[in-house]
Parts: sequence; structure tokens; C-alpha cells
Amino acid sequence: MLPVSKEQILKALSKVRDPELGKDIVTAGFVREITILGNEVYVRLVLATPASAARDQLLKDVNDRIAAVPGVEKVHVDLPAEVSSSNAPGRSGVSQIKNVIAIASGKGGVGKSTVAVNLAVALSRAGVRVGLLDADIYGASIPAMLGVSGLPEVHENRITPLVAQGMEVISMGFFSNTQTPVIWRGPLIGKAVKDFLELVDWSALDYLIVDLPPGTGDSALSLAQSIRITGVVVVTTPQEAALLVAEKALYMFRKLEIPILGIIENMSYYVCPHCDERSEIFSHGGGKAAADEAGVPFLGEIPLDSQVRVAGDVGIPLNTKESLIAKSFEEIAQNLAGQIGILNYTKKEQSK
Repeated sequence: MLPVSKEQILKALSKVRDPELGKDIVTAGFVREITILGNEVYVRLVLATPASAARDQLLKDVNDRIAAVPGVEKVHVDLPAEVSSSNAPGRSGVSQIKNVIAIASGKGGVGKSTVAVNLAVALSRAGVRVGLLDADIYGASIPAMLGVSGLPEVHENRITPLVAQGMEVISMGFFSNTQTPVIWRGPLIGKAVKDFLELVDWSALDYLIVDLPPGTGDSALSLAQSIRITGVVVVTTPQEAALLVAEKALYMFRKLEIPILGIIENMSYYVCPHCDERSEIFSHGGGKAAADEAGVPFLGEIPLDSQVRVAGDVGIPLNTKESLIAKSFEEIAQNLAGQIGILNYTKKEQSK
């Protein structure tokens, strides 16, 4: 029997394509190690994120391609993940955070904070290190939705974030009375957002999810000026009024030269729990149409479900395995992670 060579294995692996990048896994740099012991082949690949929707299919394709090489009898594939970084720490001193993802909306009432929380939880449960920054200073609702409270500790002028659902969390809600509104002018809002970036002792995170206030005001501008954001996700609902203001948000972030990672359509439809009949209460498909028109990715749609309200009220996020809406967040998290991987890969290639 002819010996198996690394060249044969690399040639076989070059026929396996990553559907997100659209490139073969050798060119994309996924192949890190090939060991051949007689008729057994050991391969170590590294994905750009544990949240990849293509992981199982890639694993199957790699096994099949290597097994088809003459002389190979056993295949062993190690497929860990290493989240890619935007490599853009900006001026805020958070260089240990690989990616900063802003969640925005053109208007209030579209469920942006709910999306931010459940998207962060879905990413965390996929096995990545996630932080959540509540930059909605006037309407800090994330502490209640995560069931976390208390005053963060301060050591040597550094704020230690609280932890909920395995995620680091910071919010103005930890520092203010729940019955007293925050009545600040724009400059103070900007300073608070900057402090939450600079003075919080964030760990080495894969993703920092930032829940922006609705609209196109001071917090969004301050964030963009304080740190170079990896990208922004715009949340909308299907009806025309919401889409019009979502387009304004897209325009603002493009003017700020912040990449648009995609659009999410929230409250997309309702499925009756008794008869399984689907109703499109706020219309349907507007988010996809807006994404297509703007030339940005459509990350997915989230149904209207009372479970979201219950989860937010009791401070226990949805379990990603229990329901249609939880699965929607899981799929959107995978799509978002894929878009971040594409963006970071493209930047890396352009810098060569």
C-alpha cells in the first residue's frame, strides 16, 4: 500500500468549502495541523467561531474527503473554534475585546433591548465569551431582563462588571434608583458611554454586545467616537413606519463608516399556541426587503411570542432549545457570528 502524503490530504481538503466565506478551508486558513501515522490521518482545523451553522456539515465533508484518499483507513478530525478579531481597539483601552457589536434601532418599541439580551445569551451558550453593555442610559432595562442587580465593585478606579447568565454586564441601572429617571443632557450621556468602555474592567471577550438607545442621538455618536465598532445590527419590525426609521439608522451608521452586519425583523409573525395558525400581525417580510434594498445581510426573523415577555419579566432568558423563538435567536446568533467572521477575514485579506 502506497504511503499517504500531506500533499494528498491538503489537496483533498482544498475541495471542502466554507459556505460562509465562500472559500476552501485551506485557502481560508482553517487547516492548522496534519499528522499521518501509517494509514491513520489526524487533522486539526480551527473555525472562526463556535457559533458556526456550518460546523456539522464541514466536519462531514472533511471526513468524507480524507477517507476517499487512497491508503487512508482512519480519519480523526479535531475542530475547535477561535473567534476572529476585528483588530481595531480604537482609543478606548478595550483592546482585549475582539469584537464590539452595536445593536441599534431607528425608533423605540421594536424590541431592540430584548433582542440584544437574547442574542447575547444565544452567543454565550454557543461557547463564546460575551459581555453586554447597556448603553440605553435613559431606559436601562437589561438588569431586569437578566435578573441581576447590585452595585458593581470599584478597585483602583476600575469598575468590575456584574455577571449574569455567564456574561459580564454593565448598565446605568446598577447605579441609579429604579424609580428615578436619568435626566441628563447629551454631553453627560456621551461621557457615561465612554466611561462604560474605558473604566470597566472587561475580560478578554470574544464579543461585547452594546445595546444602544433608539434613534440616532448622542450615545450612538459617542460610542462610535470612543471605539471602532466591529459592526452594527439594526432591529426593526415589519411595518412600513418602523422600516422608514430603520433606514435612517442605516444611513447614520454608514456616514460614521461603521459596517452594517445585518438587519433583524422582530415581531415578524405570531403562531397561535392552540391551533398553530400563523398570523402576520404587523405585516411580514419588510426587514428582508429593507436588507435587500440596502444591500446588507438579513440575519433572520423573530416571531411574536408571550414567552419573551414572561422571560423578561422574571429575569430568566429563553432557553435556546425549548421553543421556536429560542431557536430563532440561536440561528440569528449563528448568522451574526458568520457575518463577523466574513468581515474580519475580508479585512485581513485587504491588509496583506
